[in-house]
Amino acid sequence: MQNIHAPLIDPYNRKITSLRISITQRCNLSCIYCHGEGESISPHTPARAQSEISRATIAVLVRAALAHGVRRIKFTGGEPLLRSDFADIISNLPRMKDISVTTNGTLLSECAHDLAAAGLHRVNISLDTLQPDRYRCITGHDMLNSVLDGVAAAVDAGLTPVKLNMVLLSGTNDDEIWDLIDFARESGDVILQIIELMDFTGVSGRVDMGGIEDMLRARASTVVTREMHRRKKYLIDGAEVEVVRPIDNSEFCANCNRLRVTACGQLKGCLLSNDGLVDISDATEDAMHALLEKAVAMRKPYYSPDV
Repeated sequence: MQNIHAPLIDPYNRKITSLRISITQRCNLSCIYCHGEGESISPHTPARAQSEISRATIAVLVRAALAHGVRRIKFTGGEPLLRSDFADIISNLPRMKDISVTTNGTLLSECAHDLAAAGLHRVNISLDTLQPDRYRCITGHDMLNSVLDGVAAAVDAGLTPVKLNMVLLSGTNDDEIWDLIDFARESGDVILQIIELMDFTGVSGRVDMGGIEDMLRARASTVVTREMHRRKKYLIDGAEVEVVRPIDNSEFCANCNRLRVTACGQLKGCLLSNDGLVDISDATEDAMHALLEKAVAMRKPYYSPDV
């Protein structure tokens, strides 16, 4: 039986129940809004591969985190499916409630069933547009068909509910909301997440999210408010749509229950801050408990009236 340790609670009384682990900074796309999970080195730098967090360190980290009450793991990149050992990373993890991955979907059709067999539960897939020319403009590549194949493969493999992440860009894709809603409805167990642009990369194009929510509300049969993050869920003619608004949102930060891990193996308290990084490379399980506690003790909300 696994030893139980005290919950990870930061100085703002936020309990950590989720880990978001970046396993690579490599990516096969060049999305114009990419923030590289807040890491300072470009996610398009192949040399970053030589310092990627090891499979063994991930397993030790997750075992230790579970003992502190963490129950959800999300893997990110870069593009995590570029890790040839990603299925092995998942299969090495202890059994838990929720293991998911955020992916651009371009490689997913080739491995969705293998990942499900390894123990992956869900996928988030980046899909900002259904128009090939716009997809090329946003990502720099002609791979839209591969992404659509990945969505279908994920649904078929039971990696559901599949969540489609649509970053809203004014003048680029903000006229496709209803097209993406129709696509989600027709694709099976799929949820559309409309995400406010985090314009920390110098890309302009933020949309009035209040106006978007008014539009959705007018068509929705049901509106549900999730307990955390001031997030609304709209049910529209059988489609499920969530709106994610992280910008200038003190409520979002006040309820943040996530500790991040960088691709090179550092604990990170906040996406938007590189203060208080804690290296966990090659740590033993006993040492990992103290490192988790140290990182959590340095967390503070990015958006807060008091910070």
